[in-house]
Amino acid sequence: MQWPLDELIDEVGADWRPLVQAWATSPAGLGLRAHVEARQAAGALIYPAQPFRALALTPLDGVRAVILGQDPYHGPGQAEGLAFSVPPGQKIPPSLRNIHAELQRDLGQAPPRHGHLGDWARRGVLLLNTSLTVEDGQPASHAKKGWEALTDALIEAVARQPRRIAFLLWGAHAQAKASLIEAAAPGRHLLLQANHPSPLSARRPPVPFLGCGHFGACRDAGIAVDWQLA
Repeated sequence: MQWPLDELIDEVGADWRPLVQAWATSPAGLGLRAHVEARQAAGALIYPAQPFRALALTPLDGVRAVILGQDPYHGPGQAEGLAFSVPPGQKIPPSLRNIHAELQRDLGQAPPRHGHLGDWARRGVLLLNTSLTVEDGQPASHAKKGWEALTDALIEAVARQPRRIAFLLWGAHAQAKASLIEAAAPGRHLLLQANHPSPLSARRPPVPFLGCGHFGACRDAGIAVDWQLA
């Protein structure tokens, strides 16, 4: 992360900005900001440079589907502010390889040669991690530091949209948000749940990720998402 948080908030899409600004001045937001600033002062490398990129690429009124991740990738050059996505030229992480494999199995799409999911974000797929920053080499290092108050508010804002939206909840961490979504809009949205796409869980019961059919389920429910990746 290269700039003060206030400057990063200015890059957030206009319809998300009131939520982010309210969080930034709340106890949770102030606590998170103090923690990040202290870690930066101590020399910690914090990723990504643009933690709010998902909110810049996917307007609230354009969200068609939500994919929830846990926290950003913690290796150099990997995290780019979009859940599961890495910049072109980066090695494709194992979980994303399994996402590509399920796309091919479910929709017949040839796997792309890169791991960048920006096209999805621009087409209305909100690629949101529940913690938006992480320290180099330390997964979940910024979990429970204040980001969750913001990302829960963002999830609730999406759930309150009048149109039907698909929430693809992969793994226990993402599935824990199902009650939040249902409370905001009982019965309105398509909630699709399966194991996390990590190789550790992608083939395991109770609902293996590989074979879950979530991309086709969005189509069959009439939720128009273009999942093609060039």
